[in-house]
Amino acid sequence: MAHSDVHPVHEFQPWQVWPGSYDNPPADGNFPFARYDGPRIDRSTKIASMGSCFAREIKSVLLREGYAYIAEETDHPASIHASAAWERLYNTFSMTQIFEYTFGEFNPQTRWWIAPETGVIQDPYRRLIVYKTLEDAECDFRHHISCSKRVLQTAEMLILTLGLTEIWQDKFDGSVICLPSGPYVYERGDMSRYEFRVSRYEENLMNLERIHAILTDCNPLCHIVVTVSPVHLWATFRTDCDVISASCNSKSTLRAVADEFVSRHKNVSYFPAFEMAAIYRPMMGKHIFTEGRENFHVNKETIDFIMDNFFRIFAA
Repeated sequence: MAHSDVHPVHEFQPWQVWPGSYDNPPADGNFPFARYDGPRIDRSTKIASMGSCFAREIKSVLLREGYAYIAEETDHPASIHASAAWERLYNTFSMTQIFEYTFGEFNPQTRWWIAPETGVIQDPYRRLIVYKTLEDAECDFRHHISCSKRVLQTAEMLILTLGLTEIWQDKFDGSVICLPSGPYVYERGDMSRYEFRVSRYEENLMNLERIHAILTDCNPLCHIVVTVSPVHLWATFRTDCDVISASCNSKSTLRAVADEFVSRHKNVSYFPAFEMAAIYRPMMGKHIFTEGRENFHVNKETIDFIMDNFFRIFAA
């Protein structure tokens, strides 16, 4: 039991008190998890991941350690980031749209971008996925939907990594593009129908509830693990605050959303990857960021630390 001079008669579990406080042991590398009563995984458990850049890191470690990670469209460059060619999905709106188009309910007014100069066809809703012709795009997208459906219908555990709250939204139909990037944007395609804004708590929670409802219909036995990505914003489109504050707002909002989401559903668990990187590792005196141009990413040592603790809590 842990000790407290402030509450001397209350018996705390070790994970209920701050490491190193009063007479309690300091951070020792074993993150102080609360009791976990959910399903365990082994190397036969079918696991899928979707979300921000951190979903790619999760995929890499699960494959390296010999787990049954679901990998569709393996010949597609966009599949490196997730279980299918979903590309990187930085916000809950983009995730929700994946579920909706996979099961036939996402019909935006603008389905494809056509680059003004080269005529390249680009998917606005999956970052940097391009085709030579519209026929190629539609054919590949039909194949992609079938692959996406297989992943979501067979996964026994689905890991969602929440990235940020900044979105670019269609002013007319409410659809959200992944990011204003790629050939259509570089060649100065018309972006007037899209507006930048910061999404808020209620709508992000609504998105996760929508995902849960769809998954309940198509795969009711799947256990969802939600986490907040420890990768910070590289840049913010906001003009009212700095990038560090904008990143903290995104992470804080999504952490609060995740907490409420988990409290509502027995088949949803939270995994504190962000807390391990942002708080626990620095308590141990460890540097968490990569060096060089992408120093907003967490380094390999931090990723391995996070995944070692993932196996501690979820693995059989």
